[in-house]
Amino acid sequence: MLVRVVLSPTPSFPEPSALYTACKMVRWLSAKLGPTVASRHVARNLLRLLTSCYVGPTRQQFTVSSGESPPLSAGNIYQKRPVLGDIVSGPVLSCLLHIAHLYGEPVLTYQYLPYISYLVAPGSASGPSRLNSRKEAGLLAAVTLTQKIIVYLSDTTLMDILPRISHEVLLPVLSFLTSLVTGFPSGAQARTILCVKTISLIALICLRIGQEMVQQHLSEPVATFFQIFSQLHELRQQDLKLDPVGRGEGQLPQVVFSDGQQRPVDPALLDELQKVFTLEMAYTIYVPFSCLLGDIIRKIIPNHELVGELAGLYLESVSPSSRNPASMEPTVPSTGPEWDPQGGGCPQDDGHSGTFGSVLVGNRIQIPNDSRPETPGPLGPISGVGGGGLGSGSEDNALKQELPRSAHGLSGNWLAYWQYEIGVSQQDAHFHFHQIRLQSFPGHSGAVKCVAPLSSEDFFLSGSKDRTVRLWPLYNYGDGTSETAPRLIYTQHRKSVFFVGQLEAPQHVVSCDGAVHVWDPFTGKTLRTVEPLDSRVPLTAVAVMPAPHTSITMASSDSTLRFVDCRKPGLQHEFRLGGGLNPGLVRALAVSPSGRSVVAGFSSGFMVLLDTRTGLVLRGWPAHEGDILQIKAVEGSVLVSSSSDHSLTVWKELEQKPTHHYKSASDPIHTFDLYGSEAVTGTVSNKIGVCSLLEPPSQATTKLSSENFRGTLTSLALLPTKRHLLLGSDNGVIRLLA
Repeated sequence: MLVRVVLSPTPSFPEPSALYTACKMVRWLSAKLGPTVASRHVARNLLRLLTSCYVGPTRQQFTVSSGESPPLSAGNIYQKRPVLGDIVSGPVLSCLLHIAHLYGEPVLTYQYLPYISYLVAPGSASGPSRLNSRKEAGLLAAVTLTQKIIVYLSDTTLMDILPRISHEVLLPVLSFLTSLVTGFPSGAQARTILCVKTISLIALICLRIGQEMVQQHLSEPVATFFQIFSQLHELRQQDLKLDPVGRGEGQLPQVVFSDGQQRPVDPALLDELQKVFTLEMAYTIYVPFSCLLGDIIRKIIPNHELVGELAGLYLESVSPSSRNPASMEPTVPSTGPEWDPQGGGCPQDDGHSGTFGSVLVGNRIQIPNDSRPETPGPLGPISGVGGGGLGSGSEDNALKQELPRSAHGLSGNWLAYWQYEIGVSQQDAHFHFHQIRLQSFPGHSGAVKCVAPLSSEDFFLSGSKDRTVRLWPLYNYGDGTSETAPRLIYTQHRKSVFFVGQLEAPQHVVSCDGAVHVWDPFTGKTLRTVEPLDSRVPLTAVAVMPAPHTSITMASSDSTLRFVDCRKPGLQHEFRLGGGLNPGLVRALAVSPSGRSVVAGFSSGFMVLLDTRTGLVLRGWPAHEGDILQIKAVEGSVLVSSSSDHSLTVWKELEQKPTHHYKSASDPIHTFDLYGSEAVTGTVSNKIGVCSLLEPPSQATTKLSSENFRGTLTSLALLPTKRHLLLGSDNGVIRLLA
């Protein structure tokens, strides 16, 4: 939704500075969120937004910088004619290519290309597909994005997916473009733009792969494109009328063409088709493909002579002294000995098969820097976001660009998990644990007692028996076997650290080893230390208040609950929880999301609910038969507690009976975290379970393999946005699994 707000195309263009800032923010966000979240929530919305850039007749007008110029009037083999929609879509394409730069070529092939296939797919209904303005804009967006993708694909990848591009992109686009029964809502203008863009796209692919590969893989799309001229020529000769006599209502006349095929024709569309596939368009398509294909044009295009004749008629109309379209020397995207100045500037056949493009160095396309145009053509460049980067205007005419390698490129386990995640519906509210190892965080010399992700989920904290707290980055790196070093180590504790958390309002870290330390996560500087009033009465449990509160709540071994405001010296409040009973030590604390209540769990299994506004005990009850191990408080006044009696119980704050009760068969659930209406649990036998907190209750358990996790599970934390698990072990290593 954020992407739609900041980059949503509007009738009037936003200020350049505002647009630049919005693009910078989207790029920053894409890197911060990581590959799965960026693809699911940023790239997916950018792809949807791309279609909106071409909706409406206004966005489908050619932009001309200096005078009117017909398409390819100078015989340019590979030229793009920008429309207003291209200018509007420039920032969107720039951000999409930046995401591909961050996470690698799989983003192009596994996310962008399937979406393009979806945009151009024909309707499922029987009979001719009907276009609406959104589908029409989607076709233009799909061809534009495909052209960008082709430029950044490696030779190997391009050849691997070329059959998919042919059958899932080019042929569906051509089926709409050359359809005799499907009209475009914007009429001939939209069809003309799609035609010019498709010519440019197919020409680009031909330049990349060479003549022999074109014959093997693109014969059908190219022949289909040329065939429309023969069909219209035959229809003109037959002089098809609009007379409906002899046809049923709603039925289209069937016409038998010279190839023996009988096709339906909508007479009302003939005028639109004839406005698009003119002599000028015949010249536009014939010149580049006659040069690109050479002699094989006779093999793959049966009607090439007819189209060449039409192109010659166009040349004769604009230049009576010239009759042969091959006599005009086309301009090419690069110069060099590979291009023959004779014969219309067509590339020489190098005599080798399987080579790419026409300007060759080994099997690569080489674009000499001095051969690239220094000034925009007569139609001007496609405007995007100013200033360099992927997709900038200086690269618009390139045939091939290397996709820069990034440290966060997807490979191995990261790639496998990412491929799964982008296929999951955004409506899926369940946590799926696949036991895919993504990252390792070694460094602690003692058992990891606690892990806590920061609210942004790009860093997390860990506390250990080695008396240190470490701050770790959570950016993807490597193939799943990589080890990450801590960004900062806090060494001011004197005992084993059993709690670590973030005080969100002031962005401070709170950690406890029997005394509470408040420190700055950016510098590691200690801001405040809260020691117990009596060394014989240590602190046993700590919790932080949610924003906007700035308080810390601490429980000591004498069943006293104290509140400290990190902005002020001294204690804020102090409450006795025992109430004359002897419930034991406070083992766990949890604060409600609103901050209005605190629940304490005791070693006897007793739980006490306290109102933080009044200090009154709202409820005390025997919740479990063993030690309370952990408590979580969630929205809706719901409490979830686990105990050494092997149970996990869900409570309503003021209701006597639990709403759900789970029993672990073998080991107590000593650590768990919540994901929506599910609890993700962990036991000392290294079993990860997912329990539903709704009706009907269900539970699934997975045993961690020794390949993915070694040692004994000591702590667990869930990243709800990224849907990852942080698992701490007794050997000091933390693993990130999905």
